Amino acid sequence: MSTDHPTPTLHARHDHAHCVADALTRADALCAQRGARLTTLRRRVLELVWSSHRPRGAYAILEDLSQQDGKSTAPLTVYRALEFLVEQGLVHRIESLNAYVGCASPGASHSGQFLVCEGCGDAAEIDDSSIRTAIESAAIARGFRVQRPTVEVRGVCKDCQEKHP
Repeated sequence: MSTDHPTPTLHARHDHAHCVADALTRADALCAQRGARLTTLRRRVLELVWSSHRPRGAYAILEDLSQQDGKSTAPLTVYRALEFLVEQGLVHRIESLNAYVGCASPGASHSGQFLVCEGCGDAAEIDDSSIRTAIESAAIARGFRVQRPTVEVRGVCKDCQEKHP
């Protein structure tokens, strides 16, 4: 697991308000360092992605924005904000769910490896170098160039296993 800013494990007890605040502070600093504009809307979208450790779809984010503002926001606007956040490494897209989660280690080069609970929907980012190495080795052996090594592991977290043995 990444040691910089690991996402809490599934259902880990942690101060989620601090978790979100830390993610926003890191995003502000990273964008300032890169000269990228973290606009008010992009920051709000990031905050909504981080509002839980469950992957959030663009339309759920759009709905939350509309409820907060009391006005309609165009879906394309949310998709553009999410695209920016992915490009900056601040969020990851969970391909199988067409949803987004906050990145535990923005600014650090790493591959996307996720544990996704089918019971509660929570997701945890991991960064295991042995997984990354295995993918790279297998790709090289086949003459394949990896561009986006995303691994999504679906299963059931400890809490859900205990609730439904």
